Amino acid sequence: MKDLQTRSALPKIDFLYLSEEDMIRAGVTDMPACVDCMEEMFALLHHGDYRMAGPNSDSHGAMVTFPENSPFPSMPKPTADRRFMAMPAYLGGSFGTAGVKWYGSNIANRDKGLPRSILMFTLNDADTGAPLAYMSANLLSAYRTGAVPGVGARHLARKDSRVVGIFGPGVMARTALAAFIAACPGIDTVKVKGRGQKSLDAFIAWVRQTYPQVTTIEVVDDIEQVVRGSDIVTYCASAEVGRPGDYPLVKRDWVAPGTFLAMPAATNFDAGMEAPGIRKVLDNTGLYEAWYEEVPKPAHVHIPLIGVKFMDMIAAGAMDRSALEDLGAIVAGAAPGRQSEDEIVMMSVGGMPVEDVAWGTVLYRNALERGIGVPLNLWSEPALR
Repeated sequence: MKDLQTRSALPKIDFLYLSEEDMIRAGVTDMPACVDCMEEMFALLHHGDYRMAGPNSDSHGAMVTFPENSPFPSMPKPTADRRFMAMPAYLGGSFGTAGVKWYGSNIANRDKGLPRSILMFTLNDADTGAPLAYMSANLLSAYRTGAVPGVGARHLARKDSRVVGIFGPGVMARTALAAFIAACPGIDTVKVKGRGQKSLDAFIAWVRQTYPQVTTIEVVDDIEQVVRGSDIVTYCASAEVGRPGDYPLVKRDWVAPGTFLAMPAATNFDAGMEAPGIRKVLDNTGLYEAWYEEVPKPAHVHIPLIGVKFMDMIAAGAMDRSALEDLGAIVAGAAPGRQSEDEIVMMSVGGMPVEDVAWGTVLYRNALERGIGVPLNLWSEPALR
């Protein structure tokens, strides 16, 4: 298998364009394969064979923000989820590629019939920097995000897990559930809370069509019922950032022994969940350390993930950094996975551009092997050297 652009063909550079339909044909929705890909990526993170942006090489990315009051009438307003972000990374191992996801987002897109976020990803040769592919990235991003809770479940959920509790029945909930089922094939019950009937109906129809093994789907009235009696819990709902007291809450009294909680969205938790007996796992500690340095304090006000709250707790002396565990170390076998049937594990999922590089590389190589996509020419010879 050879890349579209090989060094022997230089200085000519061709690259592959992959539309969303091309990405589907290349396997972007193959969740079991994506979970395997993310697991391989996490082992590389543990061994250090990667780089992201920022001083500690672990930054989520660089974001353009807009002022509340601008003298320029055409400048975008800082409305909910209004952002532009570049998320670059390099990943070694069997991947050996670099790339950047360009992220545009505006919650008002939904009124236009568009997704909230519109994403593109560029994959690059790690030696020359030449483009290998330019690809639609909404599904790429959604599936790699959902796969991370699945990696966590593979190592930290009970093997006999049957009941999944979900708050927020959107795209993230679908991909997280797909990953949970890939990791724990005995799942047969889903409890879900949503804010609107339309999203609930769409989610339920998708579950019934995609996973007939899920014989019980229960719509619950509040997040307490989402958590109580669930083997695996995930919060996937968007929330207004700025008031942690209003973020969706997890209370210790709701959580049964043996529960695995994977949280890729806004979440808060009570003092009972702060207890040392609750295992606290991060997808990458350096990611949260970078975030903590980049925003005002307390950081959880600005970034509503539980991993950022862990950083606030460490700064306040309420928790020692040694209490945090990295998923990469667990995947690599340097730290234990689940140690007992009764232990409770709470994992923060932040999302990293190395995930896009990993899954994007796999899909690019699939596309080459299957003859998918449109070859495009950058130049036959560069006009400037």
